[in-house]
Amino acid sequence: MKLQAKHTVYSCYLGYVTQAIVNNLPPLLFLTFNREFAISLDRISLLITVNFCIQILVDFLSPGVIKRTGYRKAALCSFLVTIIGLTGFYYLPFLLDPYVGILISMVFNAIGGGILEVIVSPIVEACPGTNKAARMSMLHSFYCWGHMAVVLLSTLYFTLAGIENWRLLPPLWALVPLFTLFAFTKVPIYAIPGDDEETKLPKSIFRIKVFWILFFVMICAGASEQGVSQWSSMFAEDGLKVSKTVGDLLGPCSFAFFMGLSRFLYGMKGESLNLIRSLKATSLLCILGYLVTSLSPIPLLSLAGCAICGFSVGLMWPGTFSLGATYLRGGGTFMYAMFALAGDVGCSAGPGVVGIISQFTGKMNLGILTAILFPVGMLILVSLLKRQKPA
Repeated sequence: MKLQAKHTVYSCYLGYVTQAIVNNLPPLLFLTFNREFAISLDRISLLITVNFCIQILVDFLSPGVIKRTGYRKAALCSFLVTIIGLTGFYYLPFLLDPYVGILISMVFNAIGGGILEVIVSPIVEACPGTNKAARMSMLHSFYCWGHMAVVLLSTLYFTLAGIENWRLLPPLWALVPLFTLFAFTKVPIYAIPGDDEETKLPKSIFRIKVFWILFFVMICAGASEQGVSQWSSMFAEDGLKVSKTVGDLLGPCSFAFFMGLSRFLYGMKGESLNLIRSLKATSLLCILGYLVTSLSPIPLLSLAGCAICGFSVGLMWPGTFSLGATYLRGGGTFMYAMFALAGDVGCSAGPGVVGIISQFTGKMNLGILTAILFPVGMLILVSLLKRQKPA
C-alpha cells in the first residue's frame, strides 16, 4: 500500500502523544521521587526547568541541523533519544545518585521532545489539504489525548501493580515512540513552505514587530498551560489532601481532557471563528480558572478550576502557530523553531514561578495565583495583534 499525506498526519499525531509522555509522565512521579529519594520541592522544580531549558536549546539549534539532515532523520533521532530517556528511568536512579539518574533521563527526553516540537507542526502544515488552522488545532489536541492516556493508564498501572513498582512504567511508555519511529521510516515528508533558498523572511524575521508580539504570546501560552499542568497532580494530592488516584484523575486528567476538547472543537468548527477574538476570550477564561484553582476553599472547586484552565489554554499554542503562518508567510522551519523556543521558555517559566513561590511561602495555591500574570500578559499581547498587518 502506498502511504499518503493522511498517514503522515497520523504519524505526527503519535509524535505529539510522545511529546505528551515526555512532559507529563515525570510529574505523576514527583511526589514518589520526593518520598522515595528525599528530593526536595525546589529540586523537583529544577527538573521541570532543566527539561524545558534543554528543549529551548534544541529549538534554537534545530533549524540549522534540520537543514542539513532533513526532517525524516531528525524525526527518527527524536524518537530514538526519547526511548533512551524513558528506559533510563528504570535503571539510572539506582545505578547513580537518584537525582542525577532522574536528571539524565529527563535530559534525553527533553532532547527528543524539543526536536518533535520543532518538526511536527511544519510537517503537518506542509501536507496537502485545506483548512490548515483547524487541522493544526486537531494535531495539537493529540498532545492532550496523549496527556490523558498517560494519566489514566499510569493510574491503572499504579492501582494494579502498586506505586512501589513505578520504575517499570516508563519503559512501557517507550513502546509509543518505538512504534512511531518505524512509522516515520515510511511516511512521505513534504517540502516545508518558506524553507527554499529564495525565501528571505527567516533572515529578517527579528526586525518584524508582529513576530515579537507572537513570540511573547507563545511565552505566555506555554507558561499559562504548564503553570497548572505540571503541578496539578502534586497540588491535588499534597495541597488538597486527596488520594493519588483521585488527584491524578481530577487534576491533570481533567486538565488534559478539557484542553483536548477545546482543541478538538476548534478543529471541527474553527473555520467559522475569529482566531484573535477567540484567544482573547480564552485568556479571560484562563484568568478565571487560575483564580478558582488558587483561591477556592473547596478542594473539588479548585480541581474544577484546573479543568477551566485546561479548556482555556487549549487554543493558545496551536492558535499562535496558525497566526504565525498567517502574519509571517514564508517563515518556514526557522519561524516554527523560534515559536517552539518561546513556548518552552514559557513552559519553564510557568512551573518555575509556581515552584519557587510555593517553596518560599509553603503554600502551592499562592504559587499558582502568582502565575496568573501569564494569561493576563496573553490578553494584553493578543489585543495588540488586531492593529498588525501580515509581513
